[in-house]
Amino acid sequence: MGHEALLAPLLETRWFDGPPLALEGVAAILATSANGVRALIRRTSRRDVTILAVGPQTAQEAQDAGFARIENADGDAIALAAAVPRWVTPAEGALLHVCGEQNEGALAERLESQGYRARREILYVVEPRPLPQEAVAALRDGMVAAALFFSPRSARIFIEQAEAAPLARVTACCISPATAKALPPGLFGDIRIAAKPNQDALLALLASLSHPA
Repeated sequence: MGHEALLAPLLETRWFDGPPLALEGVAAILATSANGVRALIRRTSRRDVTILAVGPQTAQEAQDAGFARIENADGDAIALAAAVPRWVTPAEGALLHVCGEQNEGALAERLESQGYRARREILYVVEPRPLPQEAVAALRDGMVAAALFFSPRSARIFIEQAEAAPLARVTACCISPATAKALPPGLFGDIRIAAKPNQDALLALLASLSHPA
């Protein structure tokens, strides 16, 4: 796209070891992130269980891992909960949500209210990392035109670590309204939200800033 990209990872994934997952009676696996799929394949060799993915990146991760049936909600966890009845009925079996330690369990609760048996399997934890010094220097020197935020948590960590940096000339490009809400108003030059909560839409948002209509 012609941009100079500066990578500043603020989260690090630590996988939990353990025995193979018990998948008997599981009709489908709920995957709300690509990390969920990455964690799943560390704990089972089965690829015959249906994957119900939250969006395209997660679905692609499942496809690359070799799962036979993958459904894509193309949205967030709420969209996934709404889409599940199109693919699986409560009579077919339980739903297993593979997730990280920070997941609050709202997806399983929402599906249980629809008559499903749903359980969570916590397979990893995502821990904060310090903002790279290269990024700190670029922000301080006014070299950053836009910052892409992929989650509310990474947005909060960024604010904690870059609070003293001048951000008035930086446009914050957020993958979702929840991510935008995690950024304090008035700190950035502008805060924009992608049309859909996925990477392609976030990059399209960045392109629209570079080439306004």
